[in-house]
Amino acid sequence: MTVVYGAARTTADLDVLWTTHNVGASATLSLAERGSELHRRFGVYIDRVGVVAPPCNFASRLLEIFPGAFERLRLFVPDAYDLALLKLERNVQRDRDDVKWLARTTPFELAVLRRRYMEEQREYLVGPVERHDLTLQLWIDMIEEDRRSGPSGKI
Repeated sequence: MTVVYGAARTTADLDVLWTTHNVGASATLSLAERGSELHRRFGVYIDRVGVVAPPCNFASRLLEIFPGAFERLRLFVPDAYDLALLKLERNVQRDRDDVKWLARTTPFELAVLRRRYMEEQREYLVGPVERHDLTLQLWIDMIEEDRRSGPSGKI
């Protein structure tokens, strides 16, 4: 959110979502977890994302950041829609603030958000689907209200 999408809210962790199982990468990333030497030295650590149901085709839309900057490391981030949908299940206040930020600062079409949810994510979410449908609708309403009233300050 901070590096790619410019959100003012910062954290000390870099969230990592596994798309495949790779023992070598897993061992390497464990060197950068909370409490590691990297964390103590630079104040940043890797946090492995737990249970989450991303949109099915999100991996095909990942955006590479800092290409060529590292010899043996490539970093990718979800596009704005997929990042928003990754936050849907948890739906805490900072997630809602992040989604509002994305809708304010990126080309963000609500029809695309809804389509990806319906076609690529909905059937894979844990818990009552009606709850997630309601969350998405509340988010859309929140974004529409924000667009009608204009930016109301920092998020």
